[in-house]
Amino acid sequence: MVIRHMRNQRKTEHLDLAVQTPDGPLDNGFGDLRFVHDSIPELNLEDIDLSVEFLGKRLSCPLVINALTGGNAMSESINRDLAWIAARHGLGMAVGSQTAALDDPSCINSFAVARKINPEGLLLANLGAGNTWQETVKVVEMIGADAVQLHFNVPQELAMAEGDRHFRGVLHQVREVVEKAGVPVIAKEVGFGFSRESAARLYAVGVCIIDIGGSGGTNFIRIEDRRNGTFCEELDTWGIPTAVSLAEVLSLGLPLTVIATGGIRTALEMAKALAMGASLCGAAGWFLGILREEGINELDKQVGQLIYRLKAILLMTGSRNWGELQKKPLLILGRTADWLRARNIDPNYWARRRD
Repeated sequence: MVIRHMRNQRKTEHLDLAVQTPDGPLDNGFGDLRFVHDSIPELNLEDIDLSVEFLGKRLSCPLVINALTGGNAMSESINRDLAWIAARHGLGMAVGSQTAALDDPSCINSFAVARKINPEGLLLANLGAGNTWQETVKVVEMIGADAVQLHFNVPQELAMAEGDRHFRGVLHQVREVVEKAGVPVIAKEVGFGFSRESAARLYAVGVCIIDIGGSGGTNFIRIEDRRNGTFCEELDTWGIPTAVSLAEVLSLGLPLTVIATGGIRTALEMAKALAMGASLCGAAGWFLGILREEGINELDKQVGQLIYRLKAILLMTGSRNWGELQKKPLLILGRTADWLRARNIDPNYWARRRD
């Protein structure tokens, strides 16, 4: 009972602080990327197709409402509203960590409500990377998930006074989940980014979908600092910016499906990530902030505006769809280019592309 109370209190604190705490202090790196404007696109707006197929589901827009919450009454309300938004706009959705529901069945509906509201949509389960394959099967069945996110959050755990300190054997657990869970497995960072070395190790144990979760958005070290965490603001700039992490993982040239998340707040940032080679984008803080501060009707309105701006960006680059956009030149400049050169990744690769 004490553990359950502590977990519910922590979830509430995380939700509140996620809205109150500014992004960063690292930025996501997408400010260093530039599209080349096409003055003569020879397209009409109705020619633009934003849709993609992912895990056998057709999405109207390549966007996932990423893992946020679950486990208490507030979480249930949030997941209900977000599932409605996902269904209305043809987006994917992931629930938050389902550990609480493994320990306490009364929490299950706070997660399962997402499937009830959006029975045909893309829905992702969520559990820590160190959990067993048996536990993973349970959380998938709990919500009728199409896939499962295994989240990696070592810095957050170390920043929490009550967090985990044991991470040995995680890759073995991940391999077992991949082999036995029965659904696709997505390795997901929670805001500190995957390097190419980490991505290669995940691929070696069978992971074929990676959600990079880079730095530049919700910063769980800063959030834990505000909860009397252990890092005392010294490590607030820890992590790999999202644009950099995306380039690192793509540079491997492996048959990976890459989802770009981490501080993506605008249509322009989303388009840049997809132009680099991401298959989908994910956002969590953007959805939560609008929903908590302005309500579901305003969120519905702003998602519609985001979709319009994405279509406009494709038109202004002369692209009918995402496949065409990924053939257009994209300039990578500034600190992002400096990082890539230091890691022997050619930042000019994206600028040299041609239809």
